[in-house]
Parts: sequence; structure tokens; C-alpha cells
Amino acid sequence: MKTQYYTATSLDGFLATEDDSLDWLFALGSVNESSYPAFIANVGALAMGSSTYEWMVRNAEKVAAEMGSPWPYAQPAWVFTSRTLPAIDGADIRFVNGDVRAVHQEMQAAAGDLNIWIVGGGDLAGQFHDAGLLDELIVQIGSATLGKGKPLFPRRVVGSGLRLLSVDRMGPGMAELRYEVQQAGR
Repeated sequence: MKTQYYTATSLDGFLATEDDSLDWLFALGSVNESSYPAFIANVGALAMGSSTYEWMVRNAEKVAAEMGSPWPYAQPAWVFTSRTLPAIDGADIRFVNGDVRAVHQEMQAAAGDLNIWIVGGGDLAGQFHDAGLLDELIVQIGSATLGKGKPLFPRRVVGSGLRLLSVDRMGPGMAELRYEVQQAGR
């Protein structure tokens, strides 16, 4: 079992525009032409921040067009938030707040032998990293620049903190980099 941050970013390191738009990403190709289908088949639980969840709720039609359903996950999802957010009928969503360590244990139990996916955002993935719980970063880099927006991973990781495992080309506009997170004491 691994805890993985699987995401897409612009060339200049942003997940979304300042107003949380992902239109730049949808223009680069279909999710079915990426590593996503193989990735999600090995995911048993997922976590996301409130901005990511709210984007999914606001863009349910776009999500359904791309993924086949407004809530495309069969796995249980933990949404980290300090606010009250609307639930999605039929979705296994658990709204939580606080330290990621305690929630990570619940996620491990739910995932069984499968992986945990940190869907986003970058700060939530950083919290898992800071707690020593993040095992891999899988980053798809798109051929677009945004200038500013929501950062990929707002943490400073230098030296031997990340070990590049693979680089794959995905069509004419994307590349996927897979990194193992090197945690002290692991």
C-alpha cells in the first residue's frame, strides 16, 4: 500500500488558475488516454481538500462528461474541510478536519491492500508529506503555462527528498513523472 499524490500541473507548476479553473487541462486530452485508468484500479481510498471537492460539485457536468459520472469514485473519500459542505447523494464521503495522521489510519483500514490517493490540492498533499505519510508523487505536466494559480506542491523539498522513478510521454501535450518520496527515518 502506498499513499500517492497523483495530479496534473502546468509547466509553471500550477494545478488550477486562481479561480480554480481546470479548463487548461481538459484541452490537453482525455483522461482515458492517460495512466489514470490503471492508476484508479489500484486505489482503495482517497482524500481531497475542500477546494477540490467544491470544484467537483460546481463542475459536475464537466466531470460527468469526462469521467461518466458527476461523482466518479466508488472508493470512500475523505474531504478535509473546516466548513460545512453539501453531500453528494450515493457517494461515500466523510467530511473531516484536523491532523492528517489520525485520518490516514482510517483510510489505510478502508483501502486494505490498495493505495491511498491524495487527489488534491497541493497543500493537503504537503500535509501528508510533512507528517511522513506520502510515498509517491505522480505528476502529469501539461504543455500550458498559467502565470499564477493554485501551486502544485507548496513545500520546499530539496536534496535527496525525491527520487525520480520514471518519465513517460502521454500524447503530444503531456509527460508523466513519478517520484518516490524519501522520508527521513523510513
